[in-house]
Amino acid sequence: MNWLFVFIAGLLEIVWASYLKYADSYFDWIMTILLIGISFILLIRAYKTIPVAIAFTVFVGIGTIGTYIVGVILGEPYTIPQLLSLLVLVTGVVGVKVFTKSEQAAVRSDD
Repeated sequence: MNWLFVFIAGLLEIVWASYLKYADSYFDWIMTILLIGISFILLIRAYKTIPVAIAFTVFVGIGTIGTYIVGVILGEPYTIPQLLSLLVLVTGVVGVKVFTKSEQAAVRSDD
């Protein structure tokens, strides 16, 4: 369940980070602050059972990758080297998650 919180928090980060460019009224800023608050509350709840470093890495990875994709969809320029770098980032985030799970299982089995 806590991984779902991290995922939803990451999606909310995509929304509020992408929306910052367009926020120009009090309502926009209130909504942005509300989304930031909700995303961090979900992330903090996930920290109860998921190591902070791993949860935050996945959260930031989702936000970074998603915000970049939204920017491209909205017409921001991109280059092939940027896309390749994004692929490296995805690989790193997935690797941290996958290998941490294996490491924790190995540590627990040694106890």
